[in-house]
Amino acid sequence: MTKSRILIYFFMLLFFISCSKNEENTTEEIVPAPTSIFFPENNTSNWETVTPQQLNWNENKLEDLYTYLKDTNSKGFIVLKNGRIVIEKYFNNHSQNTTWAWNSAAKTLTAATVGIAQDENFLSINNKTSDYLGNEWTSFEPNKQDIITVKNHLTMTTGLVDYVGNFIKWTCTSPICLEYETDAGNRWAYHQGAYSLLKDIVTQATGTDFNDYFYTKIQDKIGMNGTWNKQTLLTLYYSDTRSMARWGLLMLNKGVWENTPVISESFFNEMITTSQNINPSYGYLWWLNGKGSFLNTTSQATFTGNLVPEAPLDMFAALGANDQKIYVVPSMDLVIIRTGESAGEMQLGLSSFDNELWKKINAVIN
Repeated sequence: MTKSRILIYFFMLLFFISCSKNEENTTEEIVPAPTSIFFPENNTSNWETVTPQQLNWNENKLEDLYTYLKDTNSKGFIVLKNGRIVIEKYFNNHSQNTTWAWNSAAKTLTAATVGIAQDENFLSINNKTSDYLGNEWTSFEPNKQDIITVKNHLTMTTGLVDYVGNFIKWTCTSPICLEYETDAGNRWAYHQGAYSLLKDIVTQATGTDFNDYFYTKIQDKIGMNGTWNKQTLLTLYYSDTRSMARWGLLMLNKGVWENTPVISESFFNEMITTSQNINPSYGYLWWLNGKGSFLNTTSQATFTGNLVPEAPLDMFAALGANDQKIYVVPSMDLVIIRTGESAGEMQLGLSSFDNELWKKINAVIN
């Protein structure tokens, strides 16, 4: 073999080796998802993300999930993993900056605000309601009225006639509407008027308007951008979808925003623990999965089974009318938000949509 031919073979070999290395270098490496928890800064749209691919989720099922969300009148949908955005989608003329009513999902904001007022020694949830609202806040006998404590309002066990089906009386907080049904603690009933009085209790106990107290103690600390808007019969909380995600993230981290405690550990644990033995799936205005039975918002019937069978057992949730959802799953480091119009049932909280949505979510994350 001639020297020239040997040189040709040598350079051809170098060429193939070089091409092989280049092909190897162009192969995309999948960076593992971070396991530390991320908190977005206040007053910024910057939010760390992680991809479904990094989490080894089934990307082939994402379009099916999106189609289902769009077809069920969803507006906003966010999934956080360890605080990072994995999915953020908007449908039906909604956007990242559009605000939407939380409806009863905002009850959880009120529960936490009551807890902060207690931690600051302005009130005790074990004190009777009359200590803060006076002796004539209901229309019935003082000896029955004084059985009712602040905790009964947090747990929906005031014993007041709840007037389900009569929207005006169900939401009314005037003494004439607050009538005796049974002794406090003996009946669980989803009573909007009894809940709304918690805001008056905080105002009276702290000497600060409830809204201002909430903004200072919770909203400003974690960078939410919402507002409480008083309407004819209700005061509703409105925010963008990311503010709902911030609230869920605070709860995922047990009431601590990065290194700043917002809600005490003891009160956080009480909020997401069964609060009475009538409806084990209810804490302090939070709904709890995995408890084996539950009552819903419109009847006294007890249903056997978990609140959302398809969801993880340790999930707890803020649920609002027309399917506003904040799901928190500690075992999976997940926060999931859904806002929008009703998916079909027009329920005040829990609906069959919860279970159907979780089937679609499970197809992606499992």
